[in-house]
Amino acid sequence: MVPEELIKPTVSEGTSICHAESLCQHLECLKLCGVDCEDEKQMLQSLNVVLLEIDEDMQTSAKLLTDYDVLPALGKILKTRPNCAQKVAQVIAELAKNEETRKPCIEAGLVMALVPLLQSSDQELLLHAGRAIGHICYENNELQEQLVELDVITSLVKILTDYPDNDTLVRVGLLALSNLADLESAKEALSKTMVVEQLVKQLKRAENHERVEIIIEVLQMLAEHEPLKMQLVNASVQETLCDILQRLQNSSQAEDMCTMKSSSDLIVSLLLGDDSMQKLFDHGCGVVYQNIPLWLTSQHTLLQMTGALAIANFARNDANCVRMVELGVVHQLLDLLEQHVENGDVAVQHAALSALRNLAIPVMNKVRMLEEGVANRIQMLLRSEMPPVQFKLLGTLRMLTDGQADTARILGQDSNLLARLVQWCEAKDHVGVRGEANRLLASLLRHSKSQDVVKAIQKAKGVKHLVSMTTSEHAIMQNEALIALAIASAINLEAVEEAFKESELVSILHNVLQDESMGPEVKYNSMGLLCSLIDSDDLRKEMEVTNLKETLEKLCGHSSSNVIKQASKVLRIMEHSRHNSDHFFP
Repeated sequence: MVPEELIKPTVSEGTSICHAESLCQHLECLKLCGVDCEDEKQMLQSLNVVLLEIDEDMQTSAKLLTDYDVLPALGKILKTRPNCAQKVAQVIAELAKNEETRKPCIEAGLVMALVPLLQSSDQELLLHAGRAIGHICYENNELQEQLVELDVITSLVKILTDYPDNDTLVRVGLLALSNLADLESAKEALSKTMVVEQLVKQLKRAENHERVEIIIEVLQMLAEHEPLKMQLVNASVQETLCDILQRLQNSSQAEDMCTMKSSSDLIVSLLLGDDSMQKLFDHGCGVVYQNIPLWLTSQHTLLQMTGALAIANFARNDANCVRMVELGVVHQLLDLLEQHVENGDVAVQHAALSALRNLAIPVMNKVRMLEEGVANRIQMLLRSEMPPVQFKLLGTLRMLTDGQADTARILGQDSNLLARLVQWCEAKDHVGVRGEANRLLASLLRHSKSQDVVKAIQKAKGVKHLVSMTTSEHAIMQNEALIALAIASAINLEAVEEAFKESELVSILHNVLQDESMGPEVKYNSMGLLCSLIDSDDLRKEMEVTNLKETLEKLCGHSSSNVIKQASKVLRIMEHSRHNSDHFFP
């Protein structure tokens, strides 16, 4: 938050604007006042002249005050002249707007002289002392930490509590909090006060855009602290935020859109904590969840995004997922996605797909979502050319097929889907899309265990991509590919044999087994695949050429017992095959 606009000083009628010479005389007077002058009337007159001169020419006046070494005298007047403290604080507040003057103010000890004034009951004194401290400490983390240690937080919260109707004073308190609330020490101190309750009250009564933005900015910083996040939810800030969104939803004015954005962001921040998220959900009865249908069907993409993100966050809990599917949220998301298929908002599609993916995690939700035709409706997004949407779509489809044989069988024979998957398996500009496309191909084989799916994927030229996937840098992807290929070769080796030869699968598997950095699970699954390949005469010949037997014999001394057992098993099968073939290992 930038320092506030200038609050013009008021001076008694008849006071004229002084020239530089006159200002110097008043500065000399103030310097003496800081030592032994008893004439408070003269002090106030000099302070008024200084205020006028600052208003006329900030740079020149600030330089003269520094050159005449008046700042330490102002500090002394603050401590010893209560009747002049308000005017001195006002002078300092105006001076400290000038960045070059802040350091001299600090060196003169003015912050320490001002802090005790925050305990005053004089609202004008509080106003100018708060402004002065805020300006001097602006963007100075070290000083801000000192203020927290001096318990300025308590004084600021007291201002909000004791003078909630003094808009000017409240604004100063809010600006001060916005400068401090980003500090962890400040958040900790604020969590022990009633600041949340006061801020929510101020948000409810705030009428202008600037006030709302300042309050939400402070609340957003507080929401990063878990105890304060729960305090915000307990204070029902979500109800006020939802009211703001409802009030502004038909507006297209820039400042209203800005307020809607900050309100939406704060709602999402509150959902990031597990406890606060659960309290907000309230079995689907919470005000945020109740507003989701309105947001998803709004003309504002911002509100659509808020609704989708809210569902995605509520869906971090399995019980919530089941409840939301029961309440029909899936088709609300699909309706939203259909609006954005052609030249739609990528961020909205991404958020909606994230929500669908999370909803599909519980097994009982998979069944219900598939029965309701989600897999078919979601394929409308196959037309998307946006990598973030493609990535989320693939992940959602993979989650829906996980453990669902019928779905994997249907999708695994869909020529349009397979053609798009193979195309994305070759995506050079987006590693994530390429990886997810390969993983979905593997998933269709693993979960369908269908001969028809094997043929369909081979016809779509997808097998070679699964072979390439066995060399992935991610072990989980290697294992998924190895298991999928083992299933395919066990079901219909004849259909995939040619693709295996063209992609040099045997050589790849041999390299995997020789690689000492490769994990035992990858080696185990590689040998499982080899067991399925031995029935092919051509692939057996390749094993002979690569001297695979020697590598397997070495693996019989591996540190993993599972690897040893699997290597022994492959050798036995190979030995058995040798007796039935004249051209295998000599």
